[in-house]
Parts: sequence; structure tokens; C-alpha cells
Amino acid sequence: MTAIRARKPAELRRGRRPRAHSCWDHLYAAPLWPLHGANLGTLARTCDAVGACLALPRFPWVPEALARGNTLRRPLCVHWTGDPLGWLARQREGGAHIVGVELADEAVRLADLPAARRRTVMVLGHEQQGIPPEALDLLDTCVEIPMIGTGASLNVAVAGSLALYRLAGLL
Repeated sequence: MTAIRARKPAELRRGRRPRAHSCWDHLYAAPLWPLHGANLGTLARTCDAVGACLALPRFPWVPEALARGNTLRRPLCVHWTGDPLGWLARQREGGAHIVGVELADEAVRLADLPAARRRTVMVLGHEQQGIPPEALDLLDTCVEIPMIGTGASLNVAVAGSLALYRLAGLL
């Protein structure tokens, strides 16, 4: 029987990029209506892992929550959006594919979501109310994460991480 050997930290470092990525302008995680600051730090780590940028509104508490939750040693690629709806509309007008993570009749299952082949913005809504109705019209695609438990949804960090890995082509 073959023994499983965990890779050492030095081995892992050699296989990864030596510094933070610059803006690749390809994949964005956009929790445009954040509720819990702790989730921003978790989502930031996923953005780093898949090479995505983070797009955030500059609500008064968001920069501090991001700084507190970010445990990475290197700076993140963060785009400050200003007005979430206006920013989202500009991204769509600029040719970005807008994917919302939301429970909707038209949603595709996460397993059926193709990897991003062009600039893509993944939109995450408010943890209790979801993506606002006025923003739903700006989405090109909606993705749903199937659940068999009793909860109504996953938190923003978990849902965003799953969708980012799928969009990055890593799942």
C-alpha cells in the first residue's frame, strides 16, 4: 500500500507564483452588497488562489473589514466600485459577462457553469436578501449552487469561492 505524503511548505511555494498577481482583468468576484466583513477576507483568499480580482463598494466599514480579514502577506487586487449598480452597468457595457450567484428559475447548476472564456464579473448579493431586483436585469447568467440540506443558502464567502473555482476552470 502506498503511503500518502503531504507536501512541505517549501515544495508548495516552488509550485506557485512568487508574488501577488497584477490585475489580469479577466475574473472578478463582486460582493456588491456585503453584510458580514469576515466573509470579505475569506473571499479575498479565494481570489488570490484563482487569480481573480475583488470588486467592492467603498461603504464606510468595508476597507477596514477587508484589511482585518485579509490574512495574505501580499496586497490584493481590489477594484473599488462606487455605486454598485452603476459599476455593474459599466462592466456590462464594456463587454464583461455578468454572472450572478442567485436562486432563480433561470439559473444553471454550478456543475453546468462553463469556465470564463472572456472578462467575467461574478456578482454576489446581500446574505439575507440576495441580489437586488434592479441588478438582476444586468445579469447575463445566473448560477445556483444545489443544496440538499435545510438551509436556504450558503454564506457569501462559500458560495463565491465555489463559483470562482468553477469560473477559473479549476473545478
